[in-house]
Amino acid sequence: MFALNFNNTDMHIFYGKVALIAYLKTIKTTNSTIGFVPTMGALHQGHLALMQRSLKENDDTVVSIFVNPTQFNNPEDLAKYPRTLEEDVKKMRVLSDKIILYAPSVEDIYEGETVSQHFDFDGLENQMEGKFRPGHFDGVGTIVKRLFEIVTPTNAYFGEKDFQQLQIVKKMAEKNNMPVNVVGCPIFREDNQLAMSSRNERLTPEERKEAALIYKTLTAAKELFQTSTPEETIAFVEESFQNNERFTLEYFVIADEATLLPIDQRNKDKNYRAFIAVFVNSIRLIDTISLN
Repeated sequence: MFALNFNNTDMHIFYGKVALIAYLKTIKTTNSTIGFVPTMGALHQGHLALMQRSLKENDDTVVSIFVNPTQFNNPEDLAKYPRTLEEDVKKMRVLSDKIILYAPSVEDIYEGETVSQHFDFDGLENQMEGKFRPGHFDGVGTIVKRLFEIVTPTNAYFGEKDFQQLQIVKKMAEKNNMPVNVVGCPIFREDNQLAMSSRNERLTPEERKEAALIYKTLTAAKELFQTSTPEETIAFVEESFQNNERFTLEYFVIADEATLLPIDQRNKDKNYRAFIAVFVNSIRLIDTISLN
């Protein structure tokens, strides 16, 4: 399907890659830049902040909304993932009617074969999320690579909440010689400092309030890490969640930012980051914080 306009605005919406590619060819020039923000929809202020940055830094901005089945290792999680295209379009229109939206079907992306390509990310895929969500980063690599090939962006914007994903996308672009600048953007947080996520919509008001414990614990761990060993810092975080029955800590890892490998001791010349995944009842939330 070709571009549709909602309420006679200038915002272009594409449901098929052929039409999108054809349109982008008409607006590209030798010196123009395209910014790209890939999302799975259920847009929040964090997504909109990425779009604002792209609009500011590029001649044109493309946003994709696609719930990618190959990066979900839990079918129930895929089924429950919020799909709110109409509301998402309204939010983007308020931001700018110059955004180009690509909202494809699974068929348009995968052409009848909904499987992941296998990637070697030099070991980045084996830590944290990769360890607990088998196949997840093959799914991420597959969809981002296909979207980069379709949109051919100059700059692509990703939030640092998914820092491991950010590093993996950078590695994927580098290994596939894709001429795109992958830009990491600061985490956008709610008033209680909970990292913004589409999954937050599934939390009850009480759960959302109590989930402030995640960032509170991360900031305390950062402070402790300055004077304690990694082992002592990890023990502190584990104890913090053991004392609250509403939470189940899946992992807390202190890792080298470059390699994502867990560390046993500190080296003053390296950058470290803490990564956490927590279940609030059945809803899985992740967060991260720089320890330097």
